[in-house]
Amino acid sequence: MKKDVLINIRGIQYHDSDKEVVELMTVGRFYRRNGSYYISYDESEATGFEGSKTTLKVDGGDSKVTMLRSGANKSQLIIEKGMRHQCHYDTGYGPLIMGVSGGHIVSSLNDEGGDLNFKYTLDFNASMASENEVFINVKEQKHAQE
Repeated sequence: MKKDVLINIRGIQYHDSDKEVVELMTVGRFYRRNGSYYISYDESEATGFEGSKTTLKVDGGDSKVTMLRSGANKSQLIIEKGMRHQCHYDTGYGPLIMGVSGGHIVSSLNDEGGDLNFKYTLDFNASMASENEVFINVKEQKHAQE
């Protein structure tokens, strides 16, 4: 069953000696299908992807996270422990193919919500572009009783 949830996302990007932290709190949907958990939310002007929807699919066993963005900026990133995937990413100025190498994936997601943490690196033409770490917390949204 799909649930309305509050989603808190904290992303850290390391590039050369720079560190950029982005935090977002939004509402979205959370559900389980065929042993995988799904977290979806609409992007906003604040993220730079207004008009897009992002869905994270977390495979059972903490081994793989697939990030799908649909709408104005389409992309698909596959983060899998110890694996490198070539993925499609739309920058808004045109599509790119980049390498995504998965680091750790730790999930405490259950039917009530929970936490997800994953780390990955991005590369273009085999040159590392950035290291990234994402922390996500999902909580069921409580509706006011009338």
